[in-house]
Amino acid sequence: MLIETHAHLYAEAFDADRDAMIQRAQSAGVTQIYLPNVDSISYPSMLALEKKYPNYCHAMTGLHPCSVKETYLSELKFVEKTLEDRKFCAVGEIGIDLYWDKTFFKEQVVAFERQIALAQAAQIPIVIHSRNATTEVLEILKNKKALIRGIFHCFGGSVEEARAIIDLGFYIGIGGVLTYKKSGLDEVLKHISLEHMVLETDAPYLAPVPFRGKRNETAYLTHIAQKLAVVKEVSVETVGAITSRNARTIFGGLT
Repeated sequence: MLIETHAHLYAEAFDADRDAMIQRAQSAGVTQIYLPNVDSISYPSMLALEKKYPNYCHAMTGLHPCSVKETYLSELKFVEKTLEDRKFCAVGEIGIDLYWDKTFFKEQVVAFERQIALAQAAQIPIVIHSRNATTEVLEILKNKKALIRGIFHCFGGSVEEARAIIDLGFYIGIGGVLTYKKSGLDEVLKHISLEHMVLETDAPYLAPVPFRGKRNETAYLTHIAQKLAVVKEVSVETVGAITSRNARTIFGGLT
């Protein structure tokens, strides 16, 4: 039994077969799916999916760092308003991305810090997107006085970075990158306990081997779990049990 902690299943990539894709996830033993938001445009589709699959799909609210542009202040107001309207499982995905474009770096920092504060006020976790920005993200988190918990989504860093994340009380999200031969993530995770990991696909992106380069989907979570079981020299059942327990710890009673 597996828990998917990060998938964009409301994306247009699934418009042709979304219900069948959800069925495949259920048949693969995935018991819960968590949906990170991107911005105000993605929000209605995400909520529609959650409504169609209540108690199975769980929506987050948040502004993705790659959506932080000239209109970011109005987008932040939108996030704030959504939190006033209802309860969410988390604020995510939020963070800093310096891979594609550094033009709005300062605005990304502001957006990240404000959304951390919103999550703290709502007493819910955060789901972090950090690309080429681990140092910057960790520095911001270290400067926060109030406790905050959550997940570093799509972890692909070093042992030292993993330990720094764990020291702050966060879990690391393990996805399809683990199955890539040249990623080196398998060697890193040999030194990290399963007690600090959760599973994710980031569908429709980053499909695991043997589907690399194709559309990803939540049913493929089994391939990630199988690879992690080999790396940690335990059974797939053990991987599922521990990572699912970790997800329940993060998201509370929803799972």
